Amino acid sequence: MELVTSHYDLSTEYSYPDEELCILDPNPVEVMAQTYIHSFICAFGLIGNALVMITYIFYKRTKTMTDVYLFNVAAADLIFVATLPFIIYNEQHDWVMGPVACKMLGSAYSVNLYSGMLLLGCISSDRYIAIVLARRTFGARSRVLVYSRLICVAVWVFAVALTLPTFIYTERFEEQDLRSDAVTVVCQMSFSRKETAKLMKVLVPSCQMAIGFLLPLCVMAFCYSSIMYTLQRAQSSQRHKAIRVVVAVVGVFVVCHLPYNVALLVHTLSLFKERSCEAEKLKLQVLAISRSVAFLHCCLNPILYAFIGVKFRSHFRQIIVDIWCLSKKYIYSARSSRRTSDVCVSGFKSSEGSNMSSFSV
Repeated sequence: MELVTSHYDLSTEYSYPDEELCILDPNPVEVMAQTYIHSFICAFGLIGNALVMITYIFYKRTKTMTDVYLFNVAAADLIFVATLPFIIYNEQHDWVMGPVACKMLGSAYSVNLYSGMLLLGCISSDRYIAIVLARRTFGARSRVLVYSRLICVAVWVFAVALTLPTFIYTERFEEQDLRSDAVTVVCQMSFSRKETAKLMKVLVPSCQMAIGFLLPLCVMAFCYSSIMYTLQRAQSSQRHKAIRVVVAVVGVFVVCHLPYNVALLVHTLSLFKERSCEAEKLKLQVLAISRSVAFLHCCLNPILYAFIGVKFRSHFRQIIVDIWCLSKKYIYSARSSRRTSDVCVSGFKSSEGSNMSSFSV
């Protein structure tokens, strides 16, 4: 999923001055470490985001625009972490799943980044309207949910459109190992023309930084600074608690993605300059590490929901109780099964019937 490499290598024109041959392949230790890290992210991301989506579907329900946005953020994270096992497998087995899988998996992070960050920008805008402008709804609840769902559809379409260059130019191809006669199969952005390579090597990471990171970050900074100013004047602890989950989610997202975007910016600015082989190796290592840190946000958001939001914690506990009840139903006798089933149904109804605010903590 490297966004800044290509089959047509610009180093043919902008070379490394001190070495005749610069081998930039990652060493086996780095590959193994990334495999373990990505496997950890995949396991916890799948469990956490699945629980968040189950909570919204069966227990909490989506009552506000922010609920709809957070549900879609969890969906975006879940889709991405679900692709990680296939990415790990294909990277270690010469992309045996073929060129289509190469394109789909190579574009997964880009779609997740654009959709996730833009949705967090939408959340901050909704909180700004609800708190600073003191407008709880734009009308009836049904109209609010329709508006939020239309906005989410627009965000997803926009995210896919921004990912199209990555999807189009990502190719599965064979690459000759310069140190031996071996041939390796890679999945990278590939260009047939030098002009296209120059354009895309700048355009793709620039769009990722500008639209997928800086624009939503500016929106969040304005909205949340205005919200904090309003809360300080109102001195309302209840309102402060109501936005604590969202602020924490945005803060973690920024901490996770800022290092990767800074590393990507440095890499992009140095593309057309002469650089040493050691500097290039170090830069690619920083990119790989910061990219893994960026992936972490997919499993951190559910942790924030569980440990900051009291209401979410109660819903998670209810899910565990219901899962335990259902498991006992198939273990014990028919009589015990009927009792357990009654407990599960009553627990589900009690959580279903509760009327809770969107961000009570």
